[in-house]
Order: sequence, then C-alpha cells, then structure tokens
Amino acid sequence: MAKGNKMSVILAGLLLAILMASMDNTIVATAIGTIVGELGGFDKLMWVTSAYLVAEMAGMPIFGKLSDMYGRKRFFVFGLIVFMIGSALCGTAQTIIQLSIYRAIQGIGGGALMPIAFTIMFDVVPPDKRGKLGGLFGAVFGLSSIFGPLLGAYLTDYINWSWIFYINLPLGLLAFILIAFFYKESVEHSKQKIDYLGAFTLVASIVCLMFALELGGKQYAWNSGVIIGLFAAFVVLVIGFVFVERRAQEPIITFGMFKNRLYTTSNIMAMFSSAAFITASIYIPIFIQGVLGGSATNSGLVLLPMMLGSVVTAAGGGAMLTKFKYRSIMIPTLALLVIGIALLTTLTTGSTRFIVTIFMILIGLGIGSSFSVLSNAAIHGFSARQRGSASSTLNFLRSMGMTLGITVFGIIQSHTFTSKLSSAFGGGQMPQGFDLSDPRKILTPETRDKIPAQILDKITEALSSSIVHTFAWAIIPAAVALLAALFMSREKLDPAAQMEEYSAGH
Repeated sequence: MAKGNKMSVILAGLLLAILMASMDNTIVATAIGTIVGELGGFDKLMWVTSAYLVAEMAGMPIFGKLSDMYGRKRFFVFGLIVFMIGSALCGTAQTIIQLSIYRAIQGIGGGALMPIAFTIMFDVVPPDKRGKLGGLFGAVFGLSSIFGPLLGAYLTDYINWSWIFYINLPLGLLAFILIAFFYKESVEHSKQKIDYLGAFTLVASIVCLMFALELGGKQYAWNSGVIIGLFAAFVVLVIGFVFVERRAQEPIITFGMFKNRLYTTSNIMAMFSSAAFITASIYIPIFIQGVLGGSATNSGLVLLPMMLGSVVTAAGGGAMLTKFKYRSIMIPTLALLVIGIALLTTLTTGSTRFIVTIFMILIGLGIGSSFSVLSNAAIHGFSARQRGSASSTLNFLRSMGMTLGITVFGIIQSHTFTSKLSSAFGGGQMPQGFDLSDPRKILTPETRDKIPAQILDKITEALSSSIVHTFAWAIIPAAVALLAALFMSREKLDPAAQMEEYSAGH
C-alpha cells in the first residue's frame, strides 16, 4: 500500500475511535430520561455520565505517559478492546448502578483512546498538514455531538436504549482492524520506571472527590463524618500526589511542563470551557423534555444546531492555525461561549424552540475551536517523547472540567429544584397520589399526560427555574476560560520549524 494511502487508513481508524469515544456522552445525554424512566434511580442519574468521565479522566495521564514510554499502538488497541467490552456490558444493565459500573469500564478504554489518538496523528502527519488535520480531528467532536443525540434519540424511541451502547461494537471493530494492521510506529520509545504510586494517588484522589460531591447532601449530610472524611482524604491524596510526582523519575504528570505559558493557559481553557459546555449539553435536553414536553428525539434535535456550530469553528480553527496565533482564534470564540451561556439564563417555560436554537448555535461556535486549537497548542514545542504526556494532561483536565461541571452543577440544579418544589407545594406537602420526589415522572410525554395540568405547571416551573439558575452559575467557568485566553502567549503553528524533526523520525 502506498505511503499516502496507508496514512489515510490510519487516520480513518483514529477518527473512528475518536468519534466512538466522544459520541458516547452525547448519545447517552438524550436517552437518559428514557433510561431512568425504565431503570429508576433518578437520584443516581448523574453517575451514568460521571462514572464514565471519572474513569476516563483517571486513565488519561497514565496511558499518555505509558504511550510515551512503551509506544502508542499497544495502549490504543488496549483502549479499543476495553471500550467495546464496556459497551457490550452497558447494553445488558438491569439497574442504574449496574449501568454506572459498566460505564466506568467504558471510561477506562476511553482514557486510552482520546489522548493517544491525537498523539499518533501528530506522529504520522507531516507538519504542514497538522493544522488542517487537527481541525478535522476537532470537528469529529462536533460531528459526534450531532450524530450522538440524533442516533441516541432514534435508537431510544424506535428500537431500545441498549442499542446506544451496542452501536459501538461495529465501529470499534473497524477501528481496531485499521490500526492493528496498518499502523507501524516510527517514533522510538525508551522504557522507563512506571510511577505506580503516582497513578494510585491520582486515581484515589479523584474517586474520593467525586464520591464526596455525589453523596454530600443526599445520602449523607455535608457536615457528616463520611463526607468530611472523603474531602480530607482527597486533600491528603492530592498533596501526596504532588509530593510523589516531584520526586518520581518518570512522573505521570510532569509539573515542569506548566512553566510553559502556552501549555498552562491551554489547559486552563480546556478545563473551564468544558465545564460550561457539558452543563449546556446535559440540561438543554432535560429542559426540552421536562419543561417544554418534547420527546427524546426532539431534545436530540435541539442540540443539533449547537453541534453544527462546533463543527464550523473546530474545522475553521484548525485551518487557521498556520495563519493566526492560537490566542487570536481562541479569544473571539470563547467570547461567543460566554454570551451563549449567559443567554440561556433568559429561558422560561414560555420560551420557544427557535430561541433555544439560536442560543445553542452561539455556544457551539464558542466551544468548537477548543477541540482543535487547544490540542495543537498543548503539544506545541514539546519533543516526541513528551507529546503523549502533554496531550493526555490536556484531555485529563478537559475531562476533569466536564466531571466537576456535571457533579457541581448537578448539585446546584438538584438543590434548587427541590427547594422550588417545596415552595410550590407548601413546604413539602405533596398532592395526594403524586410522588414529586421522583422528577423522572415528567421526563416522558406518557407520564406527563397523567399529571393534572395545575400540578404539572408547578413542577415544570420549578424545573425550569432550577435549570436556568444552573446556567447562571455556568457563566463563571466560561468567563475563566476567556480570561485565560487573554493571557495566552503569542505562538502559532510553524510547520517549517517542525519539519526537520518529522523528517528525522521518518
């Protein structure tokens, strides 16, 4: 096979894997109302997404460092296999807890796929084509968010929600064949000592934090010994992680890399913009389904303009990398993200689908460039031996932003919704025959029809107010991302400067 054709096959395999892994959260988002309606456990709803993100987040820096040390291919293929196993298990889940556990298995595979795919692309693509192809890789995030909601809604409405997971199997198998048989690594890797203690303290700290945030105020009071103990364990483990990493021969996260201003600001932008974006992605479908009374398909279609917008700026941002500085692309797009999130706070029970669509387009245009531009900015200036770690740390912090966004804003929405319901029904006196402590009753048209109009109006008003209140808080991380862009250094992608290294490695 000719070299150019072989590279095209490899890139197709990488794009398929990214499509599959990044689509996984959006495909679940529009089906979550139906899943919870069938499996129950509304109070554990956020763990379906959080479990995936926590596992993915914990694995990213570990697999990124391992790929620098032992080679990209073996860990990329490992991630594909684990992801497919997790997907098959998710389709068989009988309870929300089972589904969350299987999602965590999926997340482990995703933790290997996402950062290594970008690093392989950087290894095999000539410097003069990296900007354009980086834009294509970033656009896949947007495309996954288009196909995810639509495919998830269709499969949920017309077949069964379990097929939103089974669909990963043929995609994963094809990606496996393309990478396993056609990708031959040309970059040399040196075996180093694995930082097991750093890996343990990192994963354990994330788990403690997420359990504290998820269980606090629900199963346990915020001032209970269990929650305080979890937060204390998180702090101790983070301190331990920093201590271990500063002394490790080959640390999981190299703190010295953060002396690079471009790298530091890129990571800050990825983390905070993702927190704002994931909040919009999750709560807009719930708003459409729970407040405006749409089906899963309708809520998926509402996300379509946002994802189209993200494709435009992801592809456009990548194409402009060789002509404009990274900051010159990120500042105007992140400004659109802040404006879009701010406009979401004006939504009411009387808002139209058209208004929601306009707001979604702005948010999509605002987030798209972060998928392509930041992935290139984060590895700018680093050697091949450091790219896996640099890319994985960026994706790690992006996922951390999503995970914390889902959890923290989930707490805000849940607390506000409960408070609004209590006020609407006289301090918690619920109408006889209606269990309003289980909000899933209003997530499907069938159950809404059974609730008297005067009661349904109060519930939807409470849900609407709680979601809008959540959007108001989401302005903060979007604004932090924009502020970081203003402090970004003035580099841009320079193909000529990188061509010598590429030629030496090939």
